Amino acid sequence: MSPRAPEVMVRLTAEGSDRSYPIHIGPGLLTQAGLLRALVDDRNVCLVTNETVAPLFQSSVLDALNGDDAASRRVTVVELPDGEAHKTLASYERILTAALEDKHERSTIFIALGGGVIGDMTGFAAASFLRGADFIQVPTTLLSQVDSSVGGKTGVNHPMGKNLIGAFHQPIGVIIDTQTLETLPDREYAAGMAEVIKYGLIADANFFDYLIGHTEALIRRDEALLADVIARCCAIKADVVKRDEREGGVRAILNFGHTFGHAIEKEQGFGVWLHGEAVAAGMAIAARISAGRGGIEPGTVAALTGFLQAFSLPTHAPDGMGVDAFMSAMQGDKKVQAGKIRYVLLESLGNAFVTPGLDESEIAPNL
Repeated sequence: MSPRAPEVMVRLTAEGSDRSYPIHIGPGLLTQAGLLRALVDDRNVCLVTNETVAPLFQSSVLDALNGDDAASRRVTVVELPDGEAHKTLASYERILTAALEDKHERSTIFIALGGGVIGDMTGFAAASFLRGADFIQVPTTLLSQVDSSVGGKTGVNHPMGKNLIGAFHQPIGVIIDTQTLETLPDREYAAGMAEVIKYGLIADANFFDYLIGHTEALIRRDEALLADVIARCCAIKADVVKRDEREGGVRAILNFGHTFGHAIEKEQGFGVWLHGEAVAAGMAIAARISAGRGGIEPGTVAALTGFLQAFSLPTHAPDGMGVDAFMSAMQGDKKVQAGKIRYVLLESLGNAFVTPGLDESEIAPNL
């Protein structure tokens, strides 16, 4: 791993034209006003954040937007309640209503300042505002920095399941200030580590080994190490998204652990288990199934379990949640095709594949 995290560029091809956007990674980026201004230019802004993040970082963003060269810029701030329980159509409507009441136009840029919930809802609002406005991701949690801020998946939850309503809508840029992680509660930071280790499991065996070998430094939140790790995660995801923007094929491997994880979130109630906690348990379940099929070594499962437990993450299903509850919840997952639940497993460390349907007898002993 390099001592300095590089800037990552996402490149997408659509209808013969190249679409690219930068992912800036490093400490103190929110205080570098020129970075945000270059993306916003002279356009009006709808800034969306939540009640936890706003007192910490909103002033930095507003200072950047309200510089001498933007005296006439209109900035609307939408502050939402914090948490997965508020990732709803009602919150999405609040964003749109605020933008409409302030008479924003299609040229307005939406800025998502917060974790994955804020990023997903803001992106969805931008995708549908006047049939499509630009947006910028400013993720402030580890999970959103390595996963949800990159790739263009946006949406909200529904009582029937997670992220069932949304759109694919790519940001025009991502600004990842690694110093925002200094204020992140331990539980939220740990939840992000589940998505970090996922990239090693599905796409880079050497990265998996690197993370296992640097567990203690990651627990300490070593700043230089984190910047490098975040950059590697973003690079892996950017490569997958480039090959399959709308999840028609290879992008599905990014859902490793998520089929089981989403079922846990739905059954427990959105927000009771953090997304990363549910994914951690889901990955451990999928890894045990993969090992049972001979795809990975038992030692890999042990290494993964040890890593997750070092961050106090769960490695089994919630107490009392059996295979019947999982099957019922997973039938409503958006990844179901032709009535079959799609699972992501490992054929080897660093190589994932999608399989339609697993027998309940194979799932039950691994929960």
